[in-house]
Amino acid sequence: MAALSEKEAEAYLDARPRYPMDWYKKIAARTQDHKFAWDVGTGSGQAAIGLVEHYENVVATDINEAQLKRAVKHSRISYHHTPKHMAEDEMVALLGGENSVDLIVAAQAVHFFDTTTFYNVAKRVLRKEGGLIAIWVYNDIVISSEIDPIMKILVDSTLPFRTPIMNLAFDSYKTLPFPFESIGMGSEGKPVRLDIPHKLSLKGFIGFLRSWQPAMKAKEQGVELVNEDLINKFEEAWGDENQVNDVFYKAHMIVGKIKEVKCESEQVSKDGNEDLLHQTEVGRKQERRQPSDEENRQIKKQNTSEEKKKIQVKMRHAREKICTTSCYKHKYL
Repeated sequence: MAALSEKEAEAYLDARPRYPMDWYKKIAARTQDHKFAWDVGTGSGQAAIGLVEHYENVVATDINEAQLKRAVKHSRISYHHTPKHMAEDEMVALLGGENSVDLIVAAQAVHFFDTTTFYNVAKRVLRKEGGLIAIWVYNDIVISSEIDPIMKILVDSTLPFRTPIMNLAFDSYKTLPFPFESIGMGSEGKPVRLDIPHKLSLKGFIGFLRSWQPAMKAKEQGVELVNEDLINKFEEAWGDENQVNDVFYKAHMIVGKIKEVKCESEQVSKDGNEDLLHQTEVGRKQERRQPSDEENRQIKKQNTSEEKKKIQVKMRHAREKICTTSCYKHKYL
């Protein structure tokens, strides 16, 4: 994310919505513990202040010092400036070590990250049992039938200045990698859609537009998209400049957990059991196999031979018995 000036950071704080407290409640209900949460890319602390209602301690990090200076202070939130060159091991240590974080939140931020580095750190610090990671982005604002068409003109004018990073946000995170297992609250390629209600004055709205990343990127290239002509159109459509309008930011969220990985011994055991099952099944099939005609003839011949032997044995025993009786009579008569 581009570094904001003091004035732009102030406008950012005034215009950005407060995320619904119900979001934190629902996500927190799905984590096993509530000791430690990490708000990464905290900005001025919008998400951190919601997390602290459900977690004992919150670490909030950002690369932008101007925004951190305006972050909402709380005794159980610790804010840290984390420059781009910060090593992974250093970040892991800052967050309490591996397997230490119950919930990771990246609100309106992950598309600015080096996702490879971020996900590496996330997988190290997130609790393997009961830990969750939640990311969300809002990429559109709905105000009124008079203002929305003008807003669309502005959005379309940003096309030549959008970066691949910005397009991740404009695409509602549908193309963003998310190597975590879904828990039923969105998944990779299929974020869940949500609304963020907010109230904006005309001054706050113009401040929002001027601190908007696509408009700032265009300004860096010498093009002022939020110019006087556009502002005049918004003022005319807004009506009373002191009027505060209800607006809705269109948001998109994905929540996940560490994917379960079976250890090698479990896989070997599973393969062994499958092999044993296969062998047993083969044995059963062999047992059920019917003998051939030749085998039947051999079996019948063998049975006949055995029967003849049995008869011969019986006849021999009978003759011996007769002989014994006859001899006994001759001796005693």
